[in-house]
Amino acid sequence: MRVLKFLLIAVVLGAFNSTLGHTETLTEKIAVAFEAGEFPGLHSAIVIKNRKVLAENYFSGKDENWGRKIGIIDFTEDSLHDVRSISKSIVGLLYGIALDEGKVPGLDESLMETFPEYKKYASSKRKRIKIRDVLSMKMGVKWNEDIPYTDKKNSEVAMEYAKDRYKFVLSRKMVGTPGEKWTYNGGATALLARLIEKGTGLSVDEYAKAQLFGPLGIKHFEWNRSWDDVPIAASGLRMTMRDLARIGQMIADWGVYEGRRVISKDRLQFLFEPQAHPGHFRFANHWWVAPIGNPPSTIFALGNGGQRLSVNPEAGIVTVVFAGNYNHADYWSTPLKLINGYFVPALLEQTD
Repeated sequence: MRVLKFLLIAVVLGAFNSTLGHTETLTEKIAVAFEAGEFPGLHSAIVIKNRKVLAENYFSGKDENWGRKIGIIDFTEDSLHDVRSISKSIVGLLYGIALDEGKVPGLDESLMETFPEYKKYASSKRKRIKIRDVLSMKMGVKWNEDIPYTDKKNSEVAMEYAKDRYKFVLSRKMVGTPGEKWTYNGGATALLARLIEKGTGLSVDEYAKAQLFGPLGIKHFEWNRSWDDVPIAASGLRMTMRDLARIGQMIADWGVYEGRRVISKDRLQFLFEPQAHPGHFRFANHWWVAPIGNPPSTIFALGNGGQRLSVNPEAGIVTVVFAGNYNHADYWSTPLKLINGYFVPALLEQTD
């Protein structure tokens, strides 16, 4: 019955927009594989090529809202879902839009000069941190997100519980030269969000609504706020799968959505320039890319639990995967198995 339900959903959901349609075969294969246990924790998935939906699936499963258990959810096209650290990439995108508008500090400006209220922490070494180092997470400060996000010793979590999040980030011990060593750092995202607020007069969620979500027709989203009513910039965003795919489509079209330019192509290309090589992929400016190149063949954003947005502009491909494997060591395996085992073969079979 559940497989039949998924197949019926695929038929009746309609188009992603007026130009998108469905191919039920891939949707069916994914549904059957889910029932066979191939994709533990999978909540939903979509794959789009040249604005046509090749598959769109929704399942039921246990979920969370920024660490708070919310039980078993029957996911649909209207369901909000944690995107976790995809939030970081969205903030990077928003900073790029604000740069285009001239409302935030430029790439070569000193970070500490943009936060004069924390000048007591402006050591000679810290003064060398530039905005581009914040975007690339090469600030040279001590930061540790390698331990579980359920542990308050995790630097991002500790920041969210700190009395002053910006003091927490800007007072971290310097352990390297700015611009050299990469360290995954949600504190960098918090700083970018604060600079957006300073420059535009809007909190990061308000700015997103005005300059990104609004132009893309995204009306239904949430951005979790911390105890001090500040949006959790690094991991607090909740969106529907289709709306995240809209952002992916805008990226695939190099900053244009339905004829409207949202961000300049040059700015996007900068955001996707590789800056570090921490593993199999490259880290750019709050985005991941693979392989090396400008523009890279694949641009993607990742989030704890199995959240993934992937974009291949040259091929016109956009994929989104949502899952609930939060804080699992192998949370990446479900989306990777789905993409490599099902999306890629189906895409290779497609002809324009």
